[in-house]
Amino acid sequence: MGEQDAQLWERCVNGDSEALGKLFERHSDAVFRYCLSRTGSWYDAEELVSVTFLEAWRHRKGLTLQRESLLPWLLGVATNAAKNMARSTRRYEQFLGRLPHSSAAPDHAIAADERIDVERQVKDLLDRTAGLSPGERDVLLLCVMNGYSYEDTAAALDVPIGTVRSRVNRAKKKLRSAAPQLVGRNDESQTILESRLS
Repeated sequence: MGEQDAQLWERCVNGDSEALGKLFERHSDAVFRYCLSRTGSWYDAEELVSVTFLEAWRHRKGLTLQRESLLPWLLGVATNAAKNMARSTRRYEQFLGRLPHSSAAPDHAIAADERIDVERQVKDLLDRTAGLSPGERDVLLLCVMNGYSYEDTAAALDVPIGTVRSRVNRAKKKLRSAAPQLVGRNDESQTILESRLS
């Protein structure tokens, strides 16, 4: 497998950008799937992956890796970046709402049918989770939709593992009637976000 995350992170702390590149290759797909499940947008998910790894590089000297994997910390950074992006988007949309309306040009950036299908599926799932609290939604996205362990989710969200368990339980109860495909999933089955299209 090569160098462990801790070894690569130590190289990053010493300014080795190639080590960050190796961490990016190792974890970017997982961060991307999580960001896509949060935003429902391929473009926004790619943007959030970039922000997450940029923040990792910026904070490299101040972070001591406490686990074998850097992934839980990266997922925590991605969670905060997604919240910031949503807040910025809301403010921008409110600003645009105050301007005189004009016809919008269609977005030609996403041409692949596969990407559009995945975005529709994720948006449908996000719509079905709209009744959940933010904490319930976060643990649902990490544990159920992306298959992360309760321990990794607790580390990513900086909450106790018992809180993760209770939030997952409450979220599953709320979703049983609205979105049964999100609950009762076998751990070995694939989620719709399991593979990232190139």
